[in-house]
Amino acid sequence: MRLLRGQTAGSGKGSLTLARIALDAMGGDRAPAATVAGALLALEDFGSKHVIQLIGREQVIRAELARQLAGEFAGKAVDVSRLQFVDAPDVIEMSDKPTVAIRGKPKSSMVVGLRMQADGASDAFVSAGNTGAQMAASIFIFRLHDGLTRPAIPTLFPTARIPIVVLDSGANVDCSADELVQFARLGCVYAEDVLGRANPSVGLLSIGEEPEKGNAVTKEAHALLAAAGLNFQGNVEGRDLPMGASERGPVDVVVCDGFVGNVMLKFYEAVAPMIVKLIADAGAGPDVLAGAMKKLDYASTGGAPLLGVRGVSIIAHGKSSANAIRNALHVAARTFDTGMSAHIGQRLAQRAAEQQGALS
Repeated sequence: MRLLRGQTAGSGKGSLTLARIALDAMGGDRAPAATVAGALLALEDFGSKHVIQLIGREQVIRAELARQLAGEFAGKAVDVSRLQFVDAPDVIEMSDKPTVAIRGKPKSSMVVGLRMQADGASDAFVSAGNTGAQMAASIFIFRLHDGLTRPAIPTLFPTARIPIVVLDSGANVDCSADELVQFARLGCVYAEDVLGRANPSVGLLSIGEEPEKGNAVTKEAHALLAAAGLNFQGNVEGRDLPMGASERGPVDVVVCDGFVGNVMLKFYEAVAPMIVKLIADAGAGPDVLAGAMKKLDYASTGGAPLLGVRGVSIIAHGKSSANAIRNALHVAARTFDTGMSAHIGQRLAQRAAEQQGALS
């Protein structure tokens, strides 16, 4: 089955955009078992809406698909006609350097999947493989939107209120003040398109709420954000993230460099199993608490779009389970359906025009 870009099912009100989502079937610690199972679970959810393109060593993928259809998916109504297979003999390992993705393994599942989108044969790409390689290949193949110097990875952090967007969460260890402002703009479009937040509130992660608190980059970024035309509420502290709000009100987007963001992310991931273990060690039944702690499980989010590139590149956790892959495919469909990448380009162009007008 081959679908043209933007093809719709039905006509008139309620018609559905059919996305072709390329999945790196060889990417991740649990591939191809988790990627194939995740694709089948997503097909059950999608109904007749989308097509999933399995990219990788075709014989290996087909063998794994046959095993699962005869096993855990036996008797389930999965429309495998909406699976496509694209052979890619090379695999980018987790230990490979990012440049390998571009120069050393052009026939890898990651590079082939990204190039399909650039060539108009696909609409979105998902991988749980080497994050550095996916970033490098996405930037090289898609290019960045005008006005950006780096992309960013957003992560949804669960809170006592509603999830917040934290970025960057690992793509850029060292950032300038200008780049933190760029991340804030990217995060706002993500919050609007994916989370449905109107006029999202932006906070800058620092060691105190006062503008003069923080290192030199943070203090400079505070001044730039205050004049950026965003709904900027000022500095927020680490303790504000779990609450989803500071004393000045709710926050939707939190900006920081990738070093701090990744430390926060890894800490968040460890909180749920620690609390469940403490409760279990105390002799209490952990079942109810374990259910509540599922909100802290990365698998419930699945993946995040690499913001700033001119395409849809979804980065999933390297340890992604089948359920995590399933949810990453949902993120890809949502990102494509909302046209988020194009909205980022439009927003950046609009801001550039406003700045040019102010100078003339």
